[in-house]
Amino acid sequence: MFKKALWVAAFCSCALASTLNFATSNNVGPLNPHLYSPNEMFAQAMVYEALTKYDEQGNIHPHLATSWKIENKGKRYVFKLREGVYFSDGTKFDAQAVKANFDAILNNLDRHTWLELSNVLVNCEVIDPSTIALNLKHPYEPTLRELSLIRPFRFISPKALLNGQSKDGIKQAVGTGPFKLESSQLGVSDTFVKNDKYWGEKAHYDKIVGKVIPNPNTKVIALKTGQIDLIYASEQIPLDVISDLKKNFNVSLSKPINTLVVALNSKKFPTSDLSVRKALNMALNKELITKNVFFDTQKPAGFLFSKDLPHCDIDSKAYDFNLKAANALLQKDGWVLHKDGYRYKDGKKLSLDFVYEGHNAAFKSVAEIAQASFKKLGVAVELKATESSMFYKKQKSGDFHLVFNRTWGLPYDPEMFLASMRTPSHADYQAQSGLAIKPKIDAQISKMLTTFDSKEKDALIKSVLKSLHEQAVYIPISYETNIAISNKKVGGVRALNLSNIIPFEQMYPKP
Repeated sequence: MFKKALWVAAFCSCALASTLNFATSNNVGPLNPHLYSPNEMFAQAMVYEALTKYDEQGNIHPHLATSWKIENKGKRYVFKLREGVYFSDGTKFDAQAVKANFDAILNNLDRHTWLELSNVLVNCEVIDPSTIALNLKHPYEPTLRELSLIRPFRFISPKALLNGQSKDGIKQAVGTGPFKLESSQLGVSDTFVKNDKYWGEKAHYDKIVGKVIPNPNTKVIALKTGQIDLIYASEQIPLDVISDLKKNFNVSLSKPINTLVVALNSKKFPTSDLSVRKALNMALNKELITKNVFFDTQKPAGFLFSKDLPHCDIDSKAYDFNLKAANALLQKDGWVLHKDGYRYKDGKKLSLDFVYEGHNAAFKSVAEIAQASFKKLGVAVELKATESSMFYKKQKSGDFHLVFNRTWGLPYDPEMFLASMRTPSHADYQAQSGLAIKPKIDAQISKMLTTFDSKEKDALIKSVLKSLHEQAVYIPISYETNIAISNKKVGGVRALNLSNIIPFEQMYPKP
């Protein structure tokens, strides 16, 4: 009996001091909840919470708001706030804290114009300590969904704001979520600890340590040698090792989450040429890519969004893999093949830059396949590997011919992803900026966001998607999945079909 008691005590002590080590490619950043790169979204979701929350089906549920009602013909949302919630610094979460956050976000509106709610939100009004109202310029149907997003509408302790603002940084990362950021070592690790003040179900692990391991192969070695317990997200490792890892590790594969695409810059020569964009679409063998790069963990994509998503079943034919037809199209449009093996038009060589994140092994492989495939068309492709912050700068500035991009998954797709196309915050705006029909596309998207007529909304979304498909602005590659690989010491590991969320609170140490 005495021995059993000692064992139980030892087990409890071990559990209380439990640590989960996982691999990440970069530090998580300062974790400003109202800003973007270099803040890692999965970490922002660990620390900060929103008024509403979405599930794996994209349904919206109450979270920091327990209920709401819509007034003034859709221009006013009144929220009842959850009682008994505190930020990890002990500050009470109440209506004044909510207003302080919305005021800080609205004071930096230029950074958030990609999200339509930011553009239509007039103000946050305090009704009483546990009730707030959001007043809008006009009715906006996706309001509750956009409030659930990882950024920017999440809440930091007012005491952590800089003079009431977040646009120039924060004092420290202080949220109401299940974890809080304890420390960061640049290029080494980020350490999160359980938030003992959390209002909901407490996390099972006391400490989560993200070890910065940029190289995919080194991540696998770290898993095998016990330096880390978890690798989460498919691009973290070379996928050809998965079948081997299944022998000694738990592997979880999610349902499709979003679409991996290559965005083509319609404003920059020579991808400004429609025939070039169509030929590139026909020259890439996506089944080869999903088999040899993604090892059948993903399916080939024919369109920007899966036709299984609402409003996305457009009456269009995918660009089939056909090198002969692609070559004929370029030849007919005046791209002449010279003796050096490359095509020229009006004395200009058909030469492209392909930008990708250098740490992503899968993207590197896809880019190399594209380079070899396009050479068969007489297209010269220079691969440009960049680190993450530079990659996103090039996306935003349009400094690319070809660049990797992806849709955002639930609950963003398709409405919110389409909405973001109207502002120069992502690759999509730059990819479409050279299209003569760009103003028409933007107008249709804007109208779609304000209508409550389901048939009109369906017609508008399909019209936009059909136009983008006909203009060959994207090369859809695959419908992506999440992959979680963990050692046997970790329970509750499951890959979600949600982007940028790692469910650490569901994981637990096995005895």
